[in-house]
Amino acid sequence: MTPTTNGPLKLEGNVEIVTGTGHTVDRTQRTFLCRCGHSANKPFCDGSHKRVGFVG
Repeated sequence: MTPTTNGPLKLEGNVEIVTGTGHTVDRTQRTFLCRCGHSANKPFCDGSHKRVGFVG
């Protein structure tokens, strides 16, 4: 897991995103998770951090 400069968290490796009830949302080798809280596609980043001027 690597935080990008003023952007999302970058996850690399065998990644599985699971809901609180155990439902698998995504399985991938790399993904970007929202850190700014403004993504319309949470938990994934949709680039909203650029629009809102997120500073991390």
